[in-house]
Amino acid sequence: MFMVISFMFAGIAVGYLFRSIKLSFIHRLIITLIWLLLFLLGVDVGVNKTVIQQFGKLGMEAFLLALGGTFGSVLATCLLWLSVRKKNISK
Repeated sequence: MFMVISFMFAGIAVGYLFRSIKLSFIHRLIITLIWLLLFLLGVDVGVNKTVIQQFGKLGMEAFLLALGGTFGSVLATCLLWLSVRKKNISK
């Protein structure tokens, strides 16, 4: 957990140092990495025999919660990005 928080603060520091430079490629990089992360998570679940064998027992409710959480995260990320982008354009 400490490593995750350290990386987050390191990213904030780097972003603060480079705030005057327009990094137009960052949006595409972030979206690409999010999709790659979701794909790799799916691969990890798919190769886990225990999860696949127990998938029927998990039920539709668990599946819908996972699906809703994933789509909710993607939607929130897109909305946040649009909000930040709109503020940067108006400056």
